[in-house]
Amino acid sequence: MSRIGIKPVDLPAGVEVKVDGNVVTVKGPKGELQEQISSRLTVEIKDGVLTVSRPTDSKADKAQHGLARTLIANMVTGVTEGYEKKLELIGVGYRAEKKGDTLVMNLGFSHPVEMKDPEGITTEAPSATEVTVKGIDKALVGQYAANIRAWRKPEPYKGKGIRYVGEYVRRKEGKAGVKGD
Repeated sequence: MSRIGIKPVDLPAGVEVKVDGNVVTVKGPKGELQEQISSRLTVEIKDGVLTVSRPTDSKADKAQHGLARTLIANMVTGVTEGYEKKLELIGVGYRAEKKGDTLVMNLGFSHPVEMKDPEGITTEAPSATEVTVKGIDKALVGQYAANIRAWRKPEPYKGKGIRYVGEYVRRKEGKAGVKGD
């Protein structure tokens, strides 16, 4: 059995789930999300609990079972609580600010980097060296945070760059000095 797939998904009050064929739609206080799952799986809703079941124990069905359950659980969490990723800018002169729906960052280039917020995602710059990405879709929040981080990944010598809050950057020792005779 799939350890993840067999777990039921509790539906909190205010969350409405509709299953139309292989399309699952979840509505909640923060918005609406839709996901297409494998047509071989069946989704049942009973007494505020959602369960996903599979027809056979084939390897492909097991993989789809766990994936579908996790995607649905992430949608339920997204429409009730939402997701957020926090990034920090480390380096002299590295800073970020919000102008309308555009995130403007100075990252040591000859020009500022401007990133317009995609639909369903909001960014905040609570301080000059912090950026917060928020949204209801876990995949979109993670991808947009990764796109921001990709502008200046943390480098291992001085630790400069954009990193997730709490991310550990393994530091390397600098070049050893050469002794002259």
